[in-house]
Amino acid sequence: MSLDVAALRTQFKTAKAELLTQFQQSRASTVTASRLLTQLARLVDRTLIQIWEAHPMPRGAALVAVGGYGRGELFPHSDVDVLLLLPLSPSITGDESLAPSVESFISACWDIGLEIGSSVRSVEECSEEAMRDITVQTALLEARFIHGSRMRFDELQQSTFQHMDVQAFVTAKMLEMRQRHTKYEDTPYSLEPNCKESPGGLRDLQVVLWLARAARLGKTWHELAKNGLLTPFEARQLSRNEGTLKLIRTRLHQIAGRREDRLVFDLQTAVAESFGYANTKALRASEALMRRYYWAAKAVTQLNQILILNIEERVFGSQNAPMRPINERFMDRGGFLEITSDDLYERDPHAILATFLTLQQEDTLKGLSARTLRGLYNARNVMDGAFRKDPVNHQAFMAILQEQQGQTRVMRLLNQTSVLGRYLWVFRRIVGQMQHDLFHVYTVDQHILMVVRNVRRYFIPEHAHEYPFCTQLAAEWDKPWLLYVAALFHDVAKGRGGDHSVLGGVEVRRFCRDHGIKGEDARLIEFLVGEHLTMSRIAQKEDLSDPDVIQAFAKRVGNERTLTGLYLLTVADIRGTSPKVWNAWKGKLLEDLYKLTLRALGGARPHMDAEIEARKQQSRHTLALYYMPSGIEEKLWKTLDMSYFARHDSADIAWHTRMLWRHVETDKPVVAARLSSVGEGLQVLVYAPDRPDLFARICGYFDKACFNIQDARIHTSKSGYALDTFQILASDNMAFDGVHYRDLIALVENQLAEAVASDKPLHEPSRGRLSRRVKSFPVKPRVSLRPDERAQRWLLSVSASDRSGLLYVIARTLARHHVNVQLAKVSTLGERVEDTFLVTGDSLRQDKLQLTLETELLEALAP
Repeated sequence: MSLDVAALRTQFKTAKAELLTQFQQSRASTVTASRLLTQLARLVDRTLIQIWEAHPMPRGAALVAVGGYGRGELFPHSDVDVLLLLPLSPSITGDESLAPSVESFISACWDIGLEIGSSVRSVEECSEEAMRDITVQTALLEARFIHGSRMRFDELQQSTFQHMDVQAFVTAKMLEMRQRHTKYEDTPYSLEPNCKESPGGLRDLQVVLWLARAARLGKTWHELAKNGLLTPFEARQLSRNEGTLKLIRTRLHQIAGRREDRLVFDLQTAVAESFGYANTKALRASEALMRRYYWAAKAVTQLNQILILNIEERVFGSQNAPMRPINERFMDRGGFLEITSDDLYERDPHAILATFLTLQQEDTLKGLSARTLRGLYNARNVMDGAFRKDPVNHQAFMAILQEQQGQTRVMRLLNQTSVLGRYLWVFRRIVGQMQHDLFHVYTVDQHILMVVRNVRRYFIPEHAHEYPFCTQLAAEWDKPWLLYVAALFHDVAKGRGGDHSVLGGVEVRRFCRDHGIKGEDARLIEFLVGEHLTMSRIAQKEDLSDPDVIQAFAKRVGNERTLTGLYLLTVADIRGTSPKVWNAWKGKLLEDLYKLTLRALGGARPHMDAEIEARKQQSRHTLALYYMPSGIEEKLWKTLDMSYFARHDSADIAWHTRMLWRHVETDKPVVAARLSSVGEGLQVLVYAPDRPDLFARICGYFDKACFNIQDARIHTSKSGYALDTFQILASDNMAFDGVHYRDLIALVENQLAEAVASDKPLHEPSRGRLSRRVKSFPVKPRVSLRPDERAQRWLLSVSASDRSGLLYVIARTLARHHVNVQLAKVSTLGERVEDTFLVTGDSLRQDKLQLTLETELLEALAP
């Protein structure tokens, strides 16, 4: 039979386009999506059969669908995985005549438009390969006959199960799933989840069915329910949520026009609109879609856990494990907490929170059994208004917070089982809620639990290396649970409009009243929630060398206990937003603010003369350790005023002196660099005759050399020299340690010195490319210019979407208006920039010129 490839290609593409058009025009439902996936698989079946029949295959060969295609469903842009099953391997028979037919078949598939993944094996080879590779074994479990020899296909299936070591298969797939979950940070609540691979995605459901097939426990949710692994209600819930995930993935493929399983920001709105969602005052269309996704993923996570535990019990025989009674409610069954009766929670709602308290108190327990998880899942309606007001439950929840261990695990379990949101109704409102602020990478509820985890780790010795200073402070903290409550409520009012810190304070005040938290403890918790952004803002935006700034903050916190609590919560909060947001420099700023404020709380107003003298003495001591001659510092230090010594610590002062004591009156710029004292990037010193565009030239060099400026301390000496220090990081994740850092330092020193000495016009700033996230959630540029309290200097605040070269754009604009930068605080929060500059200049005193400067800055900051 000859094959008209062009005609078949046209026929296939036309039929596929018609199916996709029908789906696009239909109402978005799980039924229409399921029908489309089946129809696409059947269309491919028919096309493959036509191609197969046009190519001479050996007698007894079979065409087999494997992988996702083997399940009889095909997403619009998924691969088509097929197995060409031969009677005997050509390598055994020595028959080379098969090769042209096989190659021609595969080529025809690609020519017609089928993106196939193909393998050619005999049954024996399949068995051998499956024993070596768990992925092959998994694909063969889903094998489906398409055409050819049915007998050969039956032989394959018989061989697959005959060589199946079920226990080894289950163990391997569980390890594989844990690795995958770790890759996606063990949460379904990423802001850009992969609806196939993320926890709670379609892959989790597929894993359960692979395990069930391997153990001969069923191939569908209905069969699993029939075999006692699921209740009929749970089977319906799984089927419904699986349908939701399939529908979302199908729409995603169709809108992206390619295989795309990630719900990335730039596709979320289009997918949401295809479901009929529209923006409202309360909720964006994309937020409505994502909330639907998160609720489905959460249900899948809960039910999957129940199913996997049930399957493991059947496979490993642990359902017969000895049971140790714990009390009249619970038993220890092979290391898992088991309820004594299926209706325990309906009969005794107090047992719900007691479950998690018992899990904390019993060291031998690894988790909750399938029976317990099922009981909690089916008891959700028991947790009503009366349940939330019950004093016994209030005592149990406080006992969970006040236990010596287990808060992180228990809080996650409380959220996974929906108990947390049903007990704290205010928490339920933020489950699955997105955060459109560019630096959070988790939903609000997941971020809160990350912050609780971070706080908890302060009190665990094994994690002391992560937060050494925080661990030191936590060792003297009397009531860790106060910080857990503050962490639990600090963002709980997000998404309502208004100041979430103030609204959160109202919510936590109500919680304290209901749970018997009174006096100083209640006031401390409310203060921490209401002020949880304050310390970060001051550390990153204000001049910590200004005694007035420190004094005002000290007055605000009032005492050492409140200061310590706020510091611990602030560090945990920043580290819980995104792995990219925290760095050692931010840690140093917060630690400096803490120590300066602690000193101010000790009594009198900070005495800068005494502090500066102490720094000078310590600097002289450091210089002596380097065998520097006595008195070499005097010539340089005479040119520097109090503000210089107030803004630099003794280590920096000593370093500057060692680098500059021979060059105090040099005509040429001096540039020195070293590994940063805070552990990341480089610290760069620039000393040169001052000029209006000096800061812009330095920023221009760092922009061209692909460095990000983390901090800039600008100082002008009495003799007219600029003494500037920069903290920089490589924007391309360049490593600063190892054998390359010396070459990097030499490169920066030579090239930056040339750039500073140059008289060429400042180069035009490049329009840096915006990231996907910035395009999806643009930040409206904002510029604020206001005088300080003495009206001698001005505070310039800039907020905008981050892009490469942004700081140079700002510096160049300031230079054009002859505005001098005295201090720069550069803060990058994910992909939003919030920079603060202390500036001076005659033009700032004229309203018209000030307005012109602000307008030009806004234009320069626009994407």
